[in-house]
Amino acid sequence: MTVRTITAAEAAERLDEFSAVIDARSEAEFELDHLPGALNWPTLNNEERKLIGTIYVQVNPFDARKRGAALAAANIARHIEREVIDKPKAWQPLVYCWRGGKRSGSLALVLEQIGFRVTVIQGGYKSFRGAVLAQLPQLAASLRYRVVCGPTGVGKTRLLQALAEAGAQVLDLEELASHRSSVLGRIPGHPQPTQKRFDTLVWGQLRRFDPARPVFVESESRKVGDLAVPDALIAAMRVSPCLRVELSDDERVALLLEDYDYFVNDTDLFCERLSALVTLRGKAVVQRWQEQICTGDIELVVRELLAQHYDPGYSASIQRNFEGYRQAPLFSLRDRSAASMADLARDIAAQLG
Repeated sequence: MTVRTITAAEAAERLDEFSAVIDARSEAEFELDHLPGALNWPTLNNEERKLIGTIYVQVNPFDARKRGAALAAANIARHIEREVIDKPKAWQPLVYCWRGGKRSGSLALVLEQIGFRVTVIQGGYKSFRGAVLAQLPQLAASLRYRVVCGPTGVGKTRLLQALAEAGAQVLDLEELASHRSSVLGRIPGHPQPTQKRFDTLVWGQLRRFDPARPVFVESESRKVGDLAVPDALIAAMRVSPCLRVELSDDERVALLLEDYDYFVNDTDLFCERLSALVTLRGKAVVQRWQEQICTGDIELVVRELLAQHYDPGYSASIQRNFEGYRQAPLFSLRDRSAASMADLARDIAAQLG
């Protein structure tokens, strides 16, 4: 038996054919990005990788390879004991490392010697990253989008979730980016992924959509927090048909107080985040909002934020950037409840999906 190899482009097309996808890189490399569904079995962990690199530079490559082989062998033994003992002979893993070299090769060789059918990605993650970037424009252009529009607080994210539950195809970029796509959109305790990870997550979603059915997506800007939406995707969204959602101002304020409850519960955090608006709204206005928050007038501040900051900015941006907005059909929500979102999602899916 021999270890089989596959190109990164082939791996991208055939990921679902393998019993498991195994990333042999260190934990830190894995966290930056990895293939969809991959398991992390480091051949060298973070500290070991640093140690071998130091020996390679400060001593010599031969000593580094000897030490690395000893560490790799011990780690591979632990992975096999922990993960492989119960696997049937028909188990067929796909293995990769950074460039498809020693780390994935070492793991694959041992698995192959056991008797498993093992495949290694030629060029490793580096080549796979290139395949993702090459495929993203074509994938983005191959799909039909329905862009969900509406000012802040109408519940676009809630509606996307209801559409998904109704069986529609949904691309929730804010969920993938771990951000609510505004100056106040960073979610406490949920750091954004790296740009590479975000690209892979978007690619992973797009590749699973049926081109014969529309994909519902929110009217995002080019960036969601610190992350850039792929150029081909944002370009396709901006020329796609839109639908407009409306909700009463009272319900919008109540929805925002629910969705941003961490600001209600941590007024110091709310005041800190508002400081980012000084350059746009002026120091005096922001200070007044911060004082009102400290005295408990949070609802009033939210109303003013909508009227003075979010609504004017959204109106100008959406009409400038989305060609289908002016002709978009209007859908009205009776309230912010889950039942109302579900009813509207069914109506939209029936009419547009």
